[in-house]
Amino acid sequence: MSLPKFILGDNSEFPNAIYVVHTEFPRFIINLEDDEVEWFEDFDAEDQKELEVETENAIKLATEWYDNEIAKYEE
Repeated sequence: MSLPKFILGDNSEFPNAIYVVHTEFPRFIINLEDDEVEWFEDFDAEDQKELEVETENAIKLATEWYDNEIAKYEE
């Protein structure tokens, strides 16, 4: 199955949360309400520096993707 890089999700149990799922490595889900990230990968100490850079970039890309998606609904 082919998946898009980002998937938008919500859950009625968390009405204020806006979730974006990143399906490519490194896989994660981010709650845009508070920028909390849950990783689906296991990282070791060697990966820490790369993870910090990737996290910043991934959050930026997820936020930009979400903003673009919402803009499409508003048109």
